Amino acid sequence: MKIRRVVLAYSGGLDTSIMIPWIKENYNCEVVALAADIGQEEELHGLKAKARQTGAAKCFVLDLKKEFAEGYLLPLLKSGAIYENKYLLGTSIARPLIAKYQVAVALQQGADALAHGCTGKGNDQVRFELAYQALAPRLKVIAPWREAGWTIQSREDALRYARQKRIPVTQSVKKIYSRDRNLWHISHEGGELEDPWQEPDKRVWMLTKDPELAPDKPAYATIGFHEGRPISLNGSKFDLVSLIQRLNKLAGQHGVGRTDLVENRLVGMKSRGVYETPAGTVLVAALHELASLVLDRESMHYRAQLALKYAEIVYNGQWFTPLREALDAFMNSVLKPATGEVRMKLFKGQAQVVGRRSQNSLFSKELATFGRDEVYQQSDATGFIALYGLPLKVRAGLKKL
Repeated sequence: MKIRRVVLAYSGGLDTSIMIPWIKENYNCEVVALAADIGQEEELHGLKAKARQTGAAKCFVLDLKKEFAEGYLLPLLKSGAIYENKYLLGTSIARPLIAKYQVAVALQQGADALAHGCTGKGNDQVRFELAYQALAPRLKVIAPWREAGWTIQSREDALRYARQKRIPVTQSVKKIYSRDRNLWHISHEGGELEDPWQEPDKRVWMLTKDPELAPDKPAYATIGFHEGRPISLNGSKFDLVSLIQRLNKLAGQHGVGRTDLVENRLVGMKSRGVYETPAGTVLVAALHELASLVLDRESMHYRAQLALKYAEIVYNGQWFTPLREALDAFMNSVLKPATGEVRMKLFKGQAQVVGRRSQNSLFSKELATFGRDEVYQQSDATGFIALYGLPLKVRAGLKKL
């Protein structure tokens, strides 16, 4: 199959920059760059000009922050998904959105193929390509890192190739960390982080203040929710993008949101990553607390079970699947009572829940009190325990025979 035009998922970093001339040379085709603005901020400056200078026929920079927040981060938040009890899925959740618009641009521009800069060792290659298969399976996939003709195996190789092709890059061999940033988080890999025993260097962190140097006075963040959706911060209403951005700054100032994790990659190896998710850390904890106030026991526990599966779905790149859509329907339904406020105390790297209230609260002071009450007959517990423990009693009786 002759490739005439390729749409490359483009970040402007070293790897995707050198892929533009490499693809042109090896496939003798036109390269269209697609960059998604999902909250990288300064990383997007001058991206169009850089792509064209590097050899791209066109470069599209699409502002997808609102869709990212509404269509991806909000369902993720509602699900309560946390991968392996620590990772809030900041990189994973962004890939299907980028792939979706990469496909859209490819179809609009009459492209024959899609390309990405993911290595053959990582999860992102799976996330991108599962999305491609779900949305445009007829398009060919070009993954240079997995191809025989790709001889670039180190940062030094990449910088040498960039100099040969006169590609403008800001990276150097001294930049030892690989980072990925968006509205929800920033990830860090490489350097001393490849040793799971080594403490991260202080220069790793970008969004969060060192908890030891954070203010000595705590800050309070009151999050307002409507049916599980964050709608206000400290009494002021904001759209979801603005709320996350403001909370990122507030929580980051107090060192909240750092995670150091050795995780199990989908491709079979373990990797060590360091993540900063200030707003996400606060929002996930706050919504969990509100849910604990307004959901009945069975709904609360079943949501927790499904959250584990949801985390696997997102981490493994299975976003465009019927199961994910069905789980979203459940989460939206079960969180309808989740309207209220949660007060969080931010102090020295910790986000602590210190208050929660809702008009749909199932908490009854009359039932829960250790004092005298008129609504609960404590003697009723005798029969309950007898029936609840009956299988144990029967089994114990058999042992004596």
